Amino acid sequence: MMPRRGADNRACACDVQYFGPMSTPTPEAVKRHPHLAEPLQPGWVRVDMHSHTMWSGDSTTTPEELLDAVVASGIDVLCITDHNAIKGAVEMARLLPCRVIVGEELKTHAGEIIGLFLTERVPIGTQPESAARLIRGQGGLVYIPHPFDPMRRNLAEPAMRALADDGLIDAIEVVNAKTSLQSLNVRAAAFAEEFDLAAGAGSDAHVPLALGAAYVEMPDFDGSADFLMKLRVSRAVGHHWDEHRPWTPRVVPSTSIH
Repeated sequence: MMPRRGADNRACACDVQYFGPMSTPTPEAVKRHPHLAEPLQPGWVRVDMHSHTMWSGDSTTTPEELLDAVVASGIDVLCITDHNAIKGAVEMARLLPCRVIVGEELKTHAGEIIGLFLTERVPIGTQPESAARLIRGQGGLVYIPHPFDPMRRNLAEPAMRALADDGLIDAIEVVNAKTSLQSLNVRAAAFAEEFDLAAGAGSDAHVPLALGAAYVEMPDFDGSADFLMKLRVSRAVGHHWDEHRPWTPRVVPSTSIH
């Protein structure tokens, strides 16, 4: 395992800055996710815009497992978007060797919305428009995960179109590694083009080995506004990967979202 970067050498969770790419992915990670072997353009980074930890409730990925997975995959920037929580992302920003963007996958009455670059948790059950404005109000970005996927808690299309019409969406997920039907990703890309939205991608990892399944390659960035600008010239990379974790005896610590 590569040495962990000290906390004084990393950006804070909400003000991500340039520190260069991470380590080379391991052969095992490349075997799982072959696109990890593709070289990055100079000055570009791999950003997984959607991932989960044990703070999500439906994931049991511990801090130690996440650290090992980050190193193995070579992901440069990880958006930790636990369900209705930011506490884990804030804690992991101090522990991981990569940079961390604090996010939250928030459940609204109409489906899920992700906020990125958050400093405060948005309460569960907030109406979509209010949620988007609360995210924007703290300098965050509004990101719509797994749109049109009927097997997920996707944001209902009328609510998504209402947000887009009001200019309250910054980016939409066009590659989600847990979405099995490519046609749904194509539909998401068409929606992004229709409303001139930035396109994102993420592993939606609920198990450690999923890291590396999907991400964007983009020029490195400094803060949320620069991130959004450079996301518009990014390349979404990924494949469908939704395997279960291999069984191992382990202890998962208890967590709280507060």
